[in-house]
Amino acid sequence: MHRPRNGEIPDIIFGVRAVIEAVRSNREINKIMIQKGMDKELFYELKDVLADKKYTLQFVPVEKLNRLTNKNHQGVIAFTSPVEYFNLEDILNQIQEVGDEPNILILDRITDVRNFGGIARTAECSGVHAIVIPAKESAMITSDAIKTSAGALNKIPVCKVRDLNESVEFLKNSGLRIVACTEKTDAFVFDVTLTGPTALIMGSEEDGISDSLLKLAHQKAKIPLLGTLGSYNVGVAASIVLYEKMRQMILES
Repeated sequence: MHRPRNGEIPDIIFGVRAVIEAVRSNREINKIMIQKGMDKELFYELKDVLADKKYTLQFVPVEKLNRLTNKNHQGVIAFTSPVEYFNLEDILNQIQEVGDEPNILILDRITDVRNFGGIARTAECSGVHAIVIPAKESAMITSDAIKTSAGALNKIPVCKVRDLNESVEFLKNSGLRIVACTEKTDAFVFDVTLTGPTALIMGSEEDGISDSLLKLAHQKAKIPLLGTLGSYNVGVAASIVLYEKMRQMILES
């Protein structure tokens, strides 16, 4: 097996039969890469098994698969997840059943594994009930992410959803206040109410929060900047905002 550029060897299953069996046994799978133009007979068999599933599929050149393994992958590689993903509605029901005020963190296209792991560690320490990520354009939960999170990803539920906009609408309709952490506002995070049932949105390392999610937020909040770079690392920004939310919660209690 060849080592990917970031130095981490992901947990993979390769070969049509092996992937089919993984799917049939309901293994947690981050995504499945399928070779463009793979053998039609093999592809149709795989397609039938995937018909009613919601896995993220990527169709890629064979060279990309060859870089992941030098064994006979038959045109398909599945990336398995070391943790179980949770249903957002179920998690929200559980929170409300025990009488807690939901504290949800939404990560919009955070793609760096170490940023993701660091944010999860801070989220667990600051009382976040669950992290919501999109099925596409998001860092995969790998052994490296778990290590960076100091094991937090084994403790805090992660909900992988197909559409972040729909999930935010669901949270809004469930009574949560949506706060988008963005520089596109005049309101500082220290002046914004973060207590009560809340969902915080943090945006991608490069593009911030998508415009469609910004429009859904009840309020936007920014972190003060005195330097010239224009933005914080998203992991650092998440720590500042989550600490401020925790501070407000302690003062209110």
